[in-house]
Amino acid sequence: MTEEGAPPPRPVRILLADDQPLLRTGFRMVLGSEEGLDIVAEAGDGVEAVELSRRLLPDVVLMDIRMPRMDGVAATRAIVEARLPVRVLILTTFDLDEYVVGALRAGASGFLAKDVPAEDLVTAIRTVAAGEAVVAPRILKRLLDRFAESLPDPTATPPRALSTLTEREREVLVQVARGLSNAEIARELTVSETTVKTHVGHVLTKLGLRDRVQAVVLAYESGLVRPRG
Repeated sequence: MTEEGAPPPRPVRILLADDQPLLRTGFRMVLGSEEGLDIVAEAGDGVEAVELSRRLLPDVVLMDIRMPRMDGVAATRAIVEARLPVRVLILTTFDLDEYVVGALRAGASGFLAKDVPAEDLVTAIRTVAAGEAVVAPRILKRLLDRFAESLPDPTATPPRALSTLTEREREVLVQVARGLSNAEIARELTVSETTVKTHVGHVLTKLGLRDRVQAVVLAYESGLVRPRG
């Protein structure tokens, strides 16, 4: 019980989905020692990850990309399409970049490299569990650089949905797509962080997007932002 007599916050419930038992053991050791995190189950393939997500409703699925029976992209899509109150955080290695783009389109709430420092992993899980998205700018840039040839011509007419944004909202979307945090955008545009948060909310609502990750993907896919060389 807290000093006010209220029960302590419910721990973040995590499902580990990876086909390598050794990696699952490593993640369990790292996360199990953190207060407020609770690993409720482990899945060795995508099918099992979806089944356990349906049955246990974890807050966050730590999802590997390449797994037997069903890969992480398909598993993410199945979880999102089932409208489960479950968020997916993708783990990847650079040699599987193309899968990550697919996972983001499928509705993943973010992605990290498998060798991410433990403290960053913990922060990312808490962030995703709180309903936010985790955008790793350096990894995203590498992904989009790799697929730049398939992205739209920036001189082409942007999607009609973008026309609903104000000039300031478009500016904010561009900065989000470049991986800047709200605080960094506030400094860049010389406005308050609260104002930036309001603009981001308007952008997501007007474009029908769930979170910042989807905003980043749309900005690049639409040609509003191009990968830098």
